Amino acid sequence: MIDKVTEDLLREITDYDKVFSGAYSLRENGECISFQNSDNIRIVKKEDKPGIDIYISGRAKKETVYIPACINKSAVKDLVYNDFHIQTGADVIIVAGCGVHTDSEEGSNHNGIHRFFLDKGARALYKEKHVGTGTGTGARVIDPVTYAELAEGAYLEMETLQLGGVDRTTRDTKAKLGPDAKLVIHESILTDGKDTATTSFEVELDGEGSGADIISRSVAKGESVQEYRSVINGNCRCTGHSECDAILADKGQVLASPALNATSVDAQLIHEAAIGKIAGAQIIKLMTLGLTEEEAESEIINGFLGA
Repeated sequence: MIDKVTEDLLREITDYDKVFSGAYSLRENGECISFQNSDNIRIVKKEDKPGIDIYISGRAKKETVYIPACINKSAVKDLVYNDFHIQTGADVIIVAGCGVHTDSEEGSNHNGIHRFFLDKGARALYKEKHVGTGTGTGARVIDPVTYAELAEGAYLEMETLQLGGVDRTTRDTKAKLGPDAKLVIHESILTDGKDTATTSFEVELDGEGSGADIISRSVAKGESVQEYRSVINGNCRCTGHSECDAILADKGQVLASPALNATSVDAQLIHEAAIGKIAGAQIIKLMTLGLTEEEAESEIINGFLGA
């Protein structure tokens, strides 16, 4: 029997509807409460630390594995290590995500450390959504750490989404790419009130023909503060692109620091950064269609973040 708060969080961060199909591991308040394997995906509990190893067979084609983590009360500190071993031939969807709920003055924290090891030609889509809920004044904190190694011709796409409710987050992502490997990251973050969010990417393009495309969309409202850092190191014939677009509202702040380092004359690296407010003409146009100013702003932000 799943707790009602956990059930609500699962609906927010996954497509949960009373049951998960296929392979899954459900974590609640720092413990795995349920898991299931499939013919092509095997989940094994770690012996030396909290977490699991997920072994994905090359026979897995467009299969989905779910690994959500939920904290449904205050005063929980959760640290988990999840490793994904993705074999040649696999084409898999990984749905992660975390929901943190607080109901008192004490806060709760989830720190998920995920490592991805993609064999030659393996493909994976990683979808991660973070939410914070509850009426408690305790801080809802989510600090994800991601490390990825992509062998020759491997492809990893990451979609990360955080749309309010998380008081503090520090997101640290590192990757190493082999020949012809590709990494694509789409990040969307919304902060409000006194929230803080720090995102850091560091990518090593080590293999000939490798490429990385990192795109961040963020909105800082209230008195929230966001910091974006990205470093792409081009060490051979490769392509790298980093883009940070941010919207400021109220007294929000965004600090963007994209960096490119090329150690090869054949490295082609580009970065872009744009920070500004919502154009008044956009709001006026939507208001002429019958929306209030608040509704118009919300529509623009949702469209910008892809929500």
